[in-house]
Amino acid sequence: MVNVAVFVSGSGSNCENLIKYFSQSDIVKIKLVLSNKKDALALQKAEKLGVSTIYMTAQQIRNPLNMMELMSQFKIDFIVLAGFLLVVPDFLIDMYEGKIINLHPALLPKFGGKGMYGHYVHEAVKAAGEKETGMTVHFVNNVVDGGQIIAQYATPILDTDSADDIARKEHELEMKYFPKVVEDVINTILSI
Repeated sequence: MVNVAVFVSGSGSNCENLIKYFSQSDIVKIKLVLSNKKDALALQKAEKLGVSTIYMTAQQIRNPLNMMELMSQFKIDFIVLAGFLLVVPDFLIDMYEGKIINLHPALLPKFGGKGMYGHYVHEAVKAAGEKETGMTVHFVNNVVDGGQIIAQYATPILDTDSADDIARKEHELEMKYFPKVVEDVINTILSI
């Protein structure tokens, strides 16, 4: 069994989707949901679905002793970032090399990097006059949104689409594809 921690900062729709997707899995268990936001809806959703949750401040997350103890306590093998708005500390990236993935709401390398998250991404996509957008799942390394791309899915953008329309289209891709990509990555790691 691969024990997974999901790191979140917001509403948790992707987190909830992952928990439901893996609820009957013999291979993957969502063991912990961690948030840097005390009032993140993701924590409430995870608790309702029977998953352990924890809130930690950014300072606590950046503390190696805190994080190593937490990861050890829950026997975490793999980390999924699903709307996590903090930069993952280097010590955690080193400890989980090749075992941390992130979901980004654009087709990287476009519209990535510091400050490019959530609605900021969709507004930038609209402002740039892009004809398509999408989601990217990538490994996490020491460069924000710079890790190796695992999978991308695209959707067309109409000239009449607002940033909210773009966000909705992109989010539909996340709901459809993200859990399967996570599963495929974990299965690949297990087969190595």
